[in-house]
Amino acid sequence: MKIIVCVKQVPDAKDVRLDPKTNTLAREGVQSIMNPYDQYALEEAVLLKEQLGGEVTVLSMGPPQAVDVLRQAISLGADHGVLVSDRAFAGADTWATSYTLAKAIHKIGDFDLILCGKQAIDGDTAQVGPGLAIQLDIPFVTCIQKVREASESELVLERMMDDGYDVVAVSLPVLLTVVKDLNIPRIPSLKGKMKAKKAEFKILSAEDIGADSACIGLAGSPTQVVSVFPPPPRGERAVLTGTVEEQIEQLVEKIAVYL
Repeated sequence: MKIIVCVKQVPDAKDVRLDPKTNTLAREGVQSIMNPYDQYALEEAVLLKEQLGGEVTVLSMGPPQAVDVLRQAISLGADHGVLVSDRAFAGADTWATSYTLAKAIHKIGDFDLILCGKQAIDGDTAQVGPGLAIQLDIPFVTCIQKVREASESELVLERMMDDGYDVVAVSLPVLLTVVKDLNIPRIPSLKGKMKAKKAEFKILSAEDIGADSACIGLAGSPTQVVSVFPPPPRGERAVLTGTVEEQIEQLVEKIAVYL
């Protein structure tokens, strides 16, 4: 089975800040990590490879330093890594990102399964996975919490819903987005770390993937951020100090004022 996993390098949640000039996330000088949801997609890809055979290719779009998440993926069991990187991609919205990833996947070649995290923690749109499937003209199933059965031609899945879950059978090729209930990501082994250290990655530019300049980056994005502002304050805030018991007493006193 040929599996492609889309991963994204995102700012660590505790360091997120906005560039006031571009209204986009400021990434320079901010510690970056692999998007947490993508870790579950990667783990499931490796599990399927171990069960059915095949290979796992990890694909990421981002600046040159995003190669770090590819190296991490290799240490966790992926076989190959591809980075789509070009200044022309900067500021892409979810549509332009989906278009760019689809062009890169066409360049990579045949696949049976594409796995993505449900969403990225820096944008929280959950649009890129479904958008990528539409660009590739393949079916997709979102919010997968369990793979019940897997074969070379079909998957039986549990899809998380608000009131429980659906059981879905789908033929390959297909794109899945996954949630954190799916599995428990492994810790990289010493052998995996050594393999990752020596790994070489394919770097693809906009020209390499044959991307239309009108469809990539900020200029090719149908949606753009017009303004960014903090939410209005909700009122007075108070910090409670002391022991738990003392804080409870303070809280009761403050609540009593409104009763």
